[in-house]
Amino acid sequence: MHIVIMGCGRVGSALAQALEEQGHTIAVVDQDPTAFRRLGSSFGGRRVTGVGFDQDTLREAGIEDAGAFAAVSSGDNSNIIAARVAREMFGIENVAARIYDPRRAEVYQRLGIPTVATVRWTADQMLRRLLPSGAEPLWRDPTGGVQLAEVHTSAAWVGHRISRLQDETGVRVAFLTRLGEAILPSSQTVLQEGDLVHVMMRTDEIDRVEAAFAKGPDEEGGR
Repeated sequence: MHIVIMGCGRVGSALAQALEEQGHTIAVVDQDPTAFRRLGSSFGGRRVTGVGFDQDTLREAGIEDAGAFAAVSSGDNSNIIAARVAREMFGIENVAARIYDPRRAEVYQRLGIPTVATVRWTADQMLRRLLPSGAEPLWRDPTGGVQLAEVHTSAAWVGHRISRLQDETGVRVAFLTRLGEAILPSSQTVLQEGDLVHVMMRTDEIDRVEAAFAKGPDEEGGR
């Protein structure tokens, strides 16, 4: 996957290096050309000097071929504008914005932009938002047979009840993270855009569960 990162501070440079180590192609955008020194001489991606929400700058960074975009500059406004441009102008589905003000983060979540508040930020969290395929284990029982994991959920499930998700995938939803807060859903809870779904499942069924979550609901079923 090609990934564009806006901001080459400590967070952006660390994220770029981690993603490149996983085999992805990276372009880093920053207004200050000296910031690229943080990437080190071994970094093989693009270094693009410019404003991260400028469309021409983003095109130079390869946004039209990108599968994900991360806005991790030092400015909340710049990050959210860039994230919205990436999603709304270029159709990038996997977008994440770093936000310093947690109150703003909730507002931006409602706009459909996944955000990571600075106080909670870690490189692993950003990777999870940018590369949503696969289950992210949070806990395993001592035998390794059962685990609690965050599983990427297709947008096709939005608007459907938790009960239907459980019935069609065979898992137990332990909790949701919605607008940065954990909630315990009932069978009548309806999935909303931006919800992170955490499920209990057998470890040997991870592949099947991931496929079911990615596929979406059975079109012949009801909501």
